[in-house]
Amino acid sequence: MKDLEKSKVFVVQEVSKFNIISAQEFGKLIPLFEEGKQIMLSPGPAVRKAKHILKDFSDDDYLLLIGDPAMIGVVCSVASYNNRGKYKVLKYDRRTYQYFPIQIDLNERNNYDRES
Repeated sequence: MKDLEKSKVFVVQEVSKFNIISAQEFGKLIPLFEEGKQIMLSPGPAVRKAKHILKDFSDDDYLLLIGDPAMIGVVCSVASYNNRGKYKVLKYDRRTYQYFPIQIDLNERNNYDRES
């Protein structure tokens, strides 16, 4: 099993109505943006903050995609840029009440799952 002490789960935005504690099984929870914050006219500050927090994003880390869709886009872009086009997200399944990891590789050359 992987070393959970070095794995991190970057939570895009704190959302108090969701209980995300079970995501801790994948690593330490690290929130990026506070609840209620949104990107409106100027994404610059959010991009700078994401770049700073995700500067060491690696194959061991995950993104938990909750909150403002624009912030989710920024965080996915920065994580991908910092990790050679690769990042993992945690997808919540409401039927099993579990998170499942999904690995995304933007540089994948032989994608047999691709639709024609």
